[in-house]
Amino acid sequence: VTRQREVRTAQLERGLAQAELRNLRLQLQPHFLFNALNTISSTMYDDPRSADRLIGQLSQLLRLSLRTSHAQEVPLREELDVLNCYLGLMTARFGSRLRVNVATMPDVSDALVPSLLLQPLVENAIRHGNASRATGGAIDVHVERVGASLHLSVTDDGPGAPANADIFATGIGLSATRDRLRLLYRNNHRFSAGNHGPGFAVNI
Repeated sequence: VTRQREVRTAQLERGLAQAELRNLRLQLQPHFLFNALNTISSTMYDDPRSADRLIGQLSQLLRLSLRTSHAQEVPLREELDVLNCYLGLMTARFGSRLRVNVATMPDVSDALVPSLLLQPLVENAIRHGNASRATGGAIDVHVERVGASLHLSVTDDGPGAPANADIFATGIGLSATRDRLRLLYRNNHRFSAGNHGPGFAVNI
């Protein structure tokens, strides 16, 4: 009886974790869609040809997002496809003010990562970094294998978070990422986010 109760408890915990993961994904998806539609709207009258191209990029982004909508983990190459489509939209919005460097080692493309992991972190870096300022800003995305682990980082050269600010209270990008990692990997991961030199860094 005790063993059966333990099995039922484990199944219940697993079911609740999956439900929470699905809920977190549903929170993440509307954000990039809202920003993308705003970008298209702002160019529709001044540059219809660019707006048409952006609609094509948004369509591709949605296709990729839907393809991974039922998977909690996807190969890194698929996650990078989503990120590249998103960056195409944001580059159209910010132009040369947004400078993004994505560097990955060749042996990590098949590594499994949480779906919709990088896009919210990059969106956060764009929103709080220097991309919206006249001088522009730079964002670095780096992925490499370190021993048996995968190391991912997203850094920007913006002003960083205000002193004593609760970085998980504004928006859902960081808090949803933190919670998803905890649910997926429990104690088998490390996550940090905070000011780093003249900017902000997220390390996973």
